[in-house]
Amino acid sequence: MSLPQIIILGAGLGGTIAAYEIRDAVKGKADVTVVNDQEDYWFIPSNPWVAVRWREPEAIKVHLPPIMKKKGIGFTAVGAKKVHPQENRLELNDGTSLHYDYLVIATGPELAFDEIEGLGPDGHTVSVCKTDHATAAADAFERFCADPKPIVVGAVQGASCYGPAYEFALILDTELKRRKIRDKVPMTFVTAEPYIGHLGLDGVGDTKGLLESELRDRHIKWICNNRITGIEDGMMHCEELAEDGSVKATHDLPFGYSMLLPAFRGIDAVMGVEGLVNPRGFILADKHQRNPTFKNVYSLGVCVAIPPVGPTPVPVGVPKTGFMIESMVTAIAQNLKLELAGKEPSEEATWNAVCLADFGDGGVAFVAQPQIPPRNLNWSSSGKWVHMAKVGFEKYFLHKVRRGKSEPFYEKLAMHALGIRKLRFK
Repeated sequence: MSLPQIIILGAGLGGTIAAYEIRDAVKGKADVTVVNDQEDYWFIPSNPWVAVRWREPEAIKVHLPPIMKKKGIGFTAVGAKKVHPQENRLELNDGTSLHYDYLVIATGPELAFDEIEGLGPDGHTVSVCKTDHATAAADAFERFCADPKPIVVGAVQGASCYGPAYEFALILDTELKRRKIRDKVPMTFVTAEPYIGHLGLDGVGDTKGLLESELRDRHIKWICNNRITGIEDGMMHCEELAEDGSVKATHDLPFGYSMLLPAFRGIDAVMGVEGLVNPRGFILADKHQRNPTFKNVYSLGVCVAIPPVGPTPVPVGVPKTGFMIESMVTAIAQNLKLELAGKEPSEEATWNAVCLADFGDGGVAFVAQPQIPPRNLNWSSSGKWVHMAKVGFEKYFLHKVRRGKSEPFYEKLAMHALGIRKLRFK
């Protein structure tokens, strides 16, 4: 008899690790196949470094097919056209279909650049959301440095990923100082957050104070509760909202270089599937990471629907950070193991967050347990050690991906010693 089929849709940070961990958890009990839209894994957290040429793209790339084959995991880079959960079927871009017993959706988001006129690589701003975007941003930065003008960096209304915006603003500041042209470049940080350091999480520890201090010390002005109404070549039009949602002020910001993080939405393959996604196309999931309507569909990472932490004048989404995503992976792997043994899923991810934000010559780190308040632990710190820790983490995580390993035993022991776990105590 053929074994049950588990399909993992997506091979980014969450999907790749999920493939390794699920394969180890269900080995001999099910076959695992990964469906992705390309053959390579890219370490997205390093994209801000790529955009200033502190990293070459090849240095953060892992070619997946040979690793998946060695692990006994099926792999295709054809990509998915549509999920048909009523039929337990995944339609691929080449017209074929794969049938599954269990589906794990780990696609990440679609980048909604089109929601603001002039936004994105096809408009007038650069992006660090994908490595090819960051490579193009590096070329644009070189041209900018030959003719310095103002810079605007930040995140638009509805964005849910703020850390890289802060990282990139401060990395740019560091690089401009190294090139001795920082004095020629006024910088402004624009964000939908109600205050600096909110991060979509209502802050973690003293992120408000730490990040305000960093921006102030580096002469970077900021505008919060910011809504961008349009972007032209060299000019950004913004509205700053008051607490009641009314327009407090308007700003026309000239720029010679700008990077803005967009809002996210679900990918086309899941968009509009009733019972599977919310109106933005994010996957609905219960506390076991399982879809309430289609019980054999699990989801993890940025594609999961999570409500905002509270009302804000401008829409602010909730980020899904690396360790939080890895906790979802572990919960899904263990719940699939239970299901294949004829038991009900019972494992819950902690959604604990461990984050390192690098500024080139320092950085901010925070631990939130869990990521969504109220929390059992709410800690943040800053210093030059964060930059070194981020460099070390990049090398370590890429080593894990290349080895086909989700969590070496020494990582698990170290995290447990710090009281940071992936699964909730039962």
